[in-house]
Amino acid sequence: MSTTFPQRNLVNIHEACRWATNFLHREISPTNISYLLQYGKIRRYEQNLIDLEDLKKYYNSFHGKRELNWKQKLGNDLNWALSFDHLREKDTTKHVHRLHPYKGKFIPQLVKYFIDDHTDNFKTQIFFQKGDIILDPFSGSGTTLVQANELGIHTIGIDVSKFNCTITDSKLLDYDFDLLVKEVSNFKKAIQNFETQNNVEEFEKELLNELTKFNKKYFPSPQFKRDVYTKKINENTFGKEKEVEFLKIYNSLVEKYKIKLKQNKNNNFLDKWYIKNTRDEIDFAFEQLKRIKDEKIKCILVIILSRTIRSCRATTHSDLATLKEPQFTAYYCFKHKKICKPLFSIKYWFTRYANDTIARLREFSQVKTNVYWATISADSRTVNIFREIEKRSPKFLELLQKQKIKGIFSSPPYVGQIDYHEQHAYAYDLFGFERKDEFEIGPLYKGQGIVARESYAEGIAQVLLNSRKFMVGDFDVFLVANDKWNLYPSIAEKAGMKIMNQFKRPVLNRTERDKNPYSEIIFHLKKV
Repeated sequence: MSTTFPQRNLVNIHEACRWATNFLHREISPTNISYLLQYGKIRRYEQNLIDLEDLKKYYNSFHGKRELNWKQKLGNDLNWALSFDHLREKDTTKHVHRLHPYKGKFIPQLVKYFIDDHTDNFKTQIFFQKGDIILDPFSGSGTTLVQANELGIHTIGIDVSKFNCTITDSKLLDYDFDLLVKEVSNFKKAIQNFETQNNVEEFEKELLNELTKFNKKYFPSPQFKRDVYTKKINENTFGKEKEVEFLKIYNSLVEKYKIKLKQNKNNNFLDKWYIKNTRDEIDFAFEQLKRIKDEKIKCILVIILSRTIRSCRATTHSDLATLKEPQFTAYYCFKHKKICKPLFSIKYWFTRYANDTIARLREFSQVKTNVYWATISADSRTVNIFREIEKRSPKFLELLQKQKIKGIFSSPPYVGQIDYHEQHAYAYDLFGFERKDEFEIGPLYKGQGIVARESYAEGIAQVLLNSRKFMVGDFDVFLVANDKWNLYPSIAEKAGMKIMNQFKRPVLNRTERDKNPYSEIIFHLKKV
């Protein structure tokens, strides 16, 4: 199809896909076009028709120029091939990679790029092959272990957080799916049948009805989003004004149904961040969990329940990743661009996540390979990997001692950005996992000052030195880092390694409201 056309050349979504695929030289799906319509990036005409001139202007103003813009701000050494710009979200969160939210994880395609057996103009040699053993000493939610499993590579993941290891375990365990479906179904039914305040359901029905009418009147979609995007409406002013207006309706309903919003106590995370009815349901679900005898099923139910209660925290949708203050009232939502409400029950989300989890586990079971894997909850600076593997699998230990670890693929924590235990505080409170915050390297609570940076560099170097005891002599280490303080040359030197190469990649599709260009470096290190 020609890329020139008269004004108001109206086409349907499928015709727009064909034109955009030709214009951009990559496949564009109906989902991509629908997203642009839904969020007001392009105008919707009658019968869902689209003006190709609108579409061309959009791609020329943003999509086609994004790479140039980012390179101007971050440098011409930015390797756009590692942006994985062509992937959809469902590709980067495939199967078990979305079993549980986790700050700071990388996408599986980045792992695959460096550990699979392909080469290209940037990756000119193969570093790992089937049957090798890869270590991730900062394993987090297990992305490296899962992706390596797909490729037939044995893995060991170490993380100081016991809960992080539980996330990884839940992804890699082998399940009896008939038993799993039965137990999860029984669990869902028990939660659905549990009630503490009989009036909550009626309250929510009336509240949702009022919300629908109010949002349809003042925040019609996608027109309101379009007006915000084109700056016809001041979102901050208008949103706040309508929030105050709807709060009168909200408060009257709370009074009518005598809904108790806050809990009596405020001693821990679960006390502070949940509406009373939600907390009662959480406590009930936890009591049911204690009765599960099968340890594998209990593990996956822990993850489903944890994912559920994370989504049900009393906070705004925009602040879900980084909590600010508890939100017990309706509010203007910058994410959805309408008035939203806090959650009063876990029932819907538990059912949704339970079904999603089973589907993702089934999907992953089709690509899993029969390789060894192990998670170790310990300090990577001091742990004896051989001893820990011996506790888990003598056969894996035999293989490990015979061929040793071939290398590392990991994303160490960044200096002063995340408190890795605190991001899952709700899970630690509910399930009683032991917290080991003091063993975190570079946590947020220690800041980013000189002392914090020096401590961080020393900690990462100690991890590498300890890991070397269990690795082959000609190892390959890949570390993904945002090294804005240029710490990794000294880290490599302290660990007796040298930086062989650096791959600088743009980080796209971030969840934060701050969308400024941002990059990270994959350092390739070897023995000096």
